[in-house]
Amino acid sequence: MKVLLFNGSPHEKGCTYTALSETARVLEENGVETEIVWLGKAPISSCWSCGACRKGLGKCVQEDIVNEMAQKCDGADGFVFGSPVHYAGASGALTAFMGRLFYSGSKALAYKPVAGMVSCRRGGASAAFDQINKYFTINNMPVVSANYWNQVHGNLPAEVEKDEEGLQNARIIGYNMVWLLKCIELGKNAGITPQTEKKIKTNFIR
Repeated sequence: MKVLLFNGSPHEKGCTYTALSETARVLEENGVETEIVWLGKAPISSCWSCGACRKGLGKCVQEDIVNEMAQKCDGADGFVFGSPVHYAGASGALTAFMGRLFYSGSKALAYKPVAGMVSCRRGGASAAFDQINKYFTINNMPVVSANYWNQVHGNLPAEVEKDEEGLQNARIIGYNMVWLLKCIELGKNAGITPQTEKKIKTNFIR
């Protein structure tokens, strides 16, 4: 089993990474392979709404990290999406990345456990956390929770390391992720798979 943890911060080894590393450590200790993927500093364009990915192309028309990660997601069993809080929202990089990944590569993500993680100096964490979670709940993904909202506080990694409650929450995400992954594996072995229906789309204005 493998879990991908996405770091949407412009700082590769900053506060968001510190929180994700705590979750990754628990996963590794319980036999789950992990990879923390830093989105980097290169610009990530938002979706062009061209529809090419769903008109036969099978991937985003923009050739960048999104298509690369969509392929990785196809072989992964679970995910954590992490971001610093910018103006009470997720980073621009993570927002653009998730928007395109979840639209063009939704099949690689669906029915797999996922969690969000946010890091902030002081305020805006719950709003950013809520933003990230909306991607999961529109794509048939079991959301991994903990005993509080998934957030850590600090302006520097050393300060995050002092946030005992936040780091404990990051560890509990790991424990619960392991539990769900093992439950899903047992279910598959017993022939239990998700049931669904063909998507019905209605518009508010006729």
